[in-house]
Amino acid sequence: MTTPSSADLDAARLLLARLGLSPEDLLATPAARRPVPTFTEYIPIVSAAVTDGTRRVYGSYWNRIDAHWGHRRLNEPTPSEIKQLVEHVKINVVPRRNARGGRSAGEHLIAALRCLYRHAEDDGLIDPADNPATKVAKPRRLPSTRRAVADTRLAEINHVAATTGNDPALDSLILRLHTETACRRAGALALRPQDLDPDQCLIFLREKGETVRWQPVSPTLMTFLQQHATQRHAPREGQLLRYTDGRPITTRRYDHLWTRIGKHLPWVATQQISTHWLRHTTLTWVERNFGYAVARAYAGHTDHNNDASTTTYVRASVQEIAAALAALTEEPHPLA
Repeated sequence: MTTPSSADLDAARLLLARLGLSPEDLLATPAARRPVPTFTEYIPIVSAAVTDGTRRVYGSYWNRIDAHWGHRRLNEPTPSEIKQLVEHVKINVVPRRNARGGRSAGEHLIAALRCLYRHAEDDGLIDPADNPATKVAKPRRLPSTRRAVADTRLAEINHVAATTGNDPALDSLILRLHTETACRRAGALALRPQDLDPDQCLIFLREKGETVRWQPVSPTLMTFLQQHATQRHAPREGQLLRYTDGRPITTRRYDHLWTRIGKHLPWVATQQISTHWLRHTTLTWVERNFGYAVARAYAGHTDHNNDASTTTYVRASVQEIAAALAALTEEPHPLA
């Protein structure tokens, strides 16, 4: 390394003076930020840091981002490039009968990118002002096509489930559980024998967003949940809903159930009726009879207004709710 000449030093001093800096300012400058990782390097880090539910929702979109931008660094894509990727995903989305122009795929892609960049901000890899994902608006969500299922139609669904298939007792129990509690599919699959409180007729539900709640059920449903767990040898800390051979059910059981019901009831297949329609049906009934606040508490929505008095009111109303749900059908089935 050569020693700088006096002329070089004078030039450096002159430049610093014009910039309004001193040699001490250069010494106080923080060390350079570590290199920003590529998407291929950073996606596995974020995937390992999120919950199973988040990983399940965003995983396929992170794979698409990796396929398109895997070699690029996080600070390279611009908002315009993100919009281009969103349009590409919307155009190439897997077509389904209930598709709505790929709007949901576009929304989830932006949400997946925002999750990545939010972790990058927390890790000090980018500045919040340089986050390109926050500068791209999500597609406006269209109103849902779901609606409450009429009493007679719900009776038809229960009748088909109880009189067809290789395990009508299981299918009837699934429908009764969702209709009575308005729980989500993940909540039913996470239910364990230890989550049953037969003395107070309560079940402990664990659903999306790591939300938990004690949900009231009728004595009839509680009895059959206990019998199901005993007869199918469900471990106290294991999954409650099981096949006759003791294997825990998965989401595929739901898919097969609604496919079978759709074959017997064409309107179910035409309207794409699913388990979530049962949740919507029950919550609509609860709201009409007990008010909006009780319906939100019954749905398990996180809300500061769901205080102790509201929870007590929900529990006090369970007998009326259960009685109305039981009266929806006169058809005999295993849970009648």
